[in-house]
This record gives sequence, structure tokens and C-alpha cells, in this order.
Amino acid sequence: MPNQKQVEQMQSGKGFIAALDQSGGSTPKALMLYGVNEDAYKNDTEMYDMIHAMRSRIAMAPAFTGDRVLGAILFEMTMDREINGIPSAKFLWEERGVVPFLKIDKGLADEADGVQLLKPMPELDSTLERAVAAGIFGTKMRSVINAASESGIKAVAAQQFEVGAQINAHGLMPIIEPEVTISIADKAEAETMLMNAILEQLDAMPADQQVMLKLTLPEIDGLYSPLVDHPRVMRVVALSGGYNREKANEKLAKNRGIIASFSRALTEGLSAQQSDDAFNADIAKAIETITAASIAS
Repeated sequence: MPNQKQVEQMQSGKGFIAALDQSGGSTPKALMLYGVNEDAYKNDTEMYDMIHAMRSRIAMAPAFTGDRVLGAILFEMTMDREINGIPSAKFLWEERGVVPFLKIDKGLADEADGVQLLKPMPELDSTLERAVAAGIFGTKMRSVINAASESGIKAVAAQQFEVGAQINAHGLMPIIEPEVTISIADKAEAETMLMNAILEQLDAMPADQQVMLKLTLPEIDGLYSPLVDHPRVMRVVALSGGYNREKANEKLAKNRGIIASFSRALTEGLSAQQSDDAFNADIAKAIETITAASIAS
């Protein structure tokens, strides 16, 4: 059964979700932005140790608490590790008041029909069982839309909601994430198609189920208001998608009812070389500005 306090925090909390779920493919870039070059580690094991140290440092920062950071999305390996000697999900909720989520996708299939669907996840049920045992509240899975292809976008939405039903069946909250690439020429058109495809899926859901949505900040301010207001949607969150923090915050503040779920825009400017005082001051400032943008509208 979902933790009712966590449900209330995700439904109505004044803050945002931290995305700390860089995968094997995006970890080297995340570490480089953090001031750790590829010659600092010899293999994947050392690389994952270093990204876990970065995530732990963020989670242990004094400002990283549930009054502003409502939730945090973890990489599967992070769920299996500890922060400050405590299992990661347990640490987040019991020590920081931050609701834990888990990234469950195994990456993207090759592009077809203007989109990249989720790769198959044959072990999903066992992963979800482990997540429940670890105290995870919900999950996240990312597809990518690279063109205003109505058939491709409908396929993305259908797959996301099909997997979402599987996640719901385990008592977990799915975060549906069909990311629209910010650099495409027909982004606004793709986003309108996506909203219609999502509405179609939401309307077909059982009345006793909900999902969360994680969407690219739209070209048309307020475009996703019908999704924010839909009874099957617990919360709509926005990814930064390559926008820097200032631009992402500016766009976010123009979209009523949508809160942030930023990754790069959250960790922007943080460095492994910083003193703890400087690091904690910078993450506190990031949390403050992202929270302000999340509750601005």
C-alpha cells in the first residue's frame, strides 16, 4: 500500500523532484560536468563509485530536504547502495523526508517513425518487487520524440501507459516520460500531438489509478494545463532537457501547476573540487531557485 504521507507530499507539496538517475550512458558526461574527467577512473566500477559519491553528497546537503525537494529519482544501482550507511531509499525518506523514485528503463530502442521507444524490460516484474521491498514510491521510464510524427507519438504513449499499468499493479506510481527533444524544428506541433495522445490514454485508464507525467517544457505556455487538471494525473513535472537552469526556471514559471524534475539544471555548477561549505551553498541556491520556479504559477 502506498505511504499516505508520501502520496500527500507528491500531490500537493511545494517543491520539486530531483533527478539523480544518470545511467551508464550519461554518467561520464555528468561526472565531467562535476569536474571528474574520464582518466580519474579505470573501469565502470570506479565510475559508478564516483557518481554515487556525487549523489550522496547532494542527498546529504543540509538544503536537500522534503520541504523543497519533494522526491528524488534514483538509478537502480543507487537503490542497491547506501547513503551515510543507510540504504539509499530509506535514507532519503526517513532522514531527509524526500520521496524515493526509481528509474526502471533499460535505455532507448533505435529511432523509427520519428521516435525512440523503450527497450524491452523482461525483468521488470522482479525489479518492481525489489523496488517495493526497498521502500520505493514510484518509477520513471523515458522515451524520446524527435519529430511531429502522429503515429510515432501515439506508439510512445501507448507503450508508456502499457508499462505504467504493470507498475501500478505492483502498487507503485509510474512517472510517464515521453521527452520531446528541445532542438527539433517541429517541437510545438509534436507537443500538441503528444498532449492529445496522453489525454486519450488517461481517459482509458481505470478510475482508481493515477500516473505522474514528466514532460519537456513546452513551446506554448500552459499547453499542458488539461493534463495538470486531469483526475488520473497525480502531478505533472518538467525535465530540463538541456536548457540551463536559468532558462529552465524561466520557462517552468510560465506553466501553471507543473513542478521541476531537473537533473543537469540542478547540478549545474557543482564540482568535486568544491569545499563542503561552497558545495552546500551552491546546491542550496539551486534548490531555492528551482523551488521558486516550481511554485511561481
